[in-house]
Amino acid sequence: MTLLSSDALLLLLKGAGVTVQLLIYASILGFIIAFIAGFGRLSRFKLVRVITLTYVEFFRGTSLLVQLFWFFYVLPFFGVSLPPLLVGVIALAMNYGAYASEIVRGAIVSIPKSQTEAAIALNMSRFQRMKNVILPQAFKLMLPGFGNISIEMLKGTALVVLIGIQDVTYIVKEVLIPSTGAQLELYTLLLFMYFLIALPLILMARWLEKKASVGRESA
Repeated sequence: MTLLSSDALLLLLKGAGVTVQLLIYASILGFIIAFIAGFGRLSRFKLVRVITLTYVEFFRGTSLLVQLFWFFYVLPFFGVSLPPLLVGVIALAMNYGAYASEIVRGAIVSIPKSQTEAAIALNMSRFQRMKNVILPQAFKLMLPGFGNISIEMLKGTALVVLIGIQDVTYIVKEVLIPSTGAQLELYTLLLFMYFLIALPLILMARWLEKKASVGRESA
């Protein structure tokens, strides 16, 4: 097998597809978790705030690699055996969702209190204030942070090779290098493949940062 034979290229593309699939699923679940935890941190109920704070600090304070191993190797002791891809999605989503929840919380609390007071004066309920006044503005502030989290999550997907998910790193490390011995060339190619996958996210994050800064300047 040559370095860029049709078989090798097909395997790389298949692995890249798994990486992108993992990123998409983990991003969707991660941002759902981020909103739940972000709102939980702002709850009126102390128990909810304590639970969400514990989750956020625990997952931010422990290694993603260890969390991945825990979900994959420890959960079966409790009778829960999950497919490797699902374990990868859950671990990535729980870890980066904890970071993203701080983006949600920070954006919401950054909205001036005068707007909340004005909405109260208009007799809006708490839900209406959040839905119609605070969240539309806060969401715009969240977008650049979400873009950066997505890029970090993409880089984190490389760890799933350690639980046997056949992503692009697995294909290079476990399949192509042992069969070709072209370590230098293939790891260099892997670098560029991750960059190409990340490039749309990088451009989107920069665009969102510009949009958000324009909004702040005009506010």
